[in-house]
Parts: sequence; structure tokens; C-alpha cells
Amino acid sequence: MSLSLWCVLIAAILPIATVAPAKWSSPGFDNGDPRGWASTATGWRKRAIAAQQNGFEIFPLFAAAALTVQTLGHAGGAADLLSVAFVALRLAYVACYLADRPTLRSAVWSLGFFVAVALFTLPAWG
Repeated sequence: MSLSLWCVLIAAILPIATVAPAKWSSPGFDNGDPRGWASTATGWRKRAIAAQQNGFEIFPLFAAAALTVQTLGHAGGAADLLSVAFVALRLAYVACYLADRPTLRSAVWSLGFFVAVALFTLPAWG
């Protein structure tokens, strides 16, 4: 399996891993009503929930990009590099979100978005 596809798996798991520490460390977390807990979360826990939601929102673009590259036979060095860059930028995005750095977070998100678009359009480059 290609590195790009491993990155798809990592990107799929990342949103779940993003919010897990917020849930586990919250004395008021109730697994019977996780959305109720989420609506009352504050501070870094609230930001972890938002980062998780954003991870779920951007994942389809990245997964479609990686699968498109694979399907069209353009897997390899450039695709792997872009896929790893996307995952690294998502990790940085989560770190910026948790650290409450909104301007840097937006810049990192933009870079990740453009990396996913570049991956998606990689087959068009030749």
C-alpha cells in the first residue's frame, strides 16, 4: 500500500485522536450524552471539538485527492510528499487550535487546503 493511502488512514483517525484527550480529561464528560458535553465545553476542550469538526470537514477532499492520484496511476514521490505534508499540516493545525493561535491556525489550514488541491490536480500536471 502506498504512503499516500497510509496518510488517508492517519487523516481519518486524526479527528478522533484530536478530541479524545478533551473527553478523557473532562470530569463532566458523559459518554451517554457526548453532544451535550460538547455544547458545554470551554477553553482548550472547546477548541479540540472545533478542530475535530474541521478535521472531518477537510478529510473528504484529502481522501478524494489521494484516491484520485492512486486511480489515475500517479502515485509515487510527489503524491507521497504532498500526502505527508497534508498530515503534518493537519497536526500543526490541531496544535495551533489547541494553543489558541487563530491567525497561525488559519495560515496552516490554508496551506493544508492548497496541498490537498495540489494532490488532487497532480495527475493534470503530467
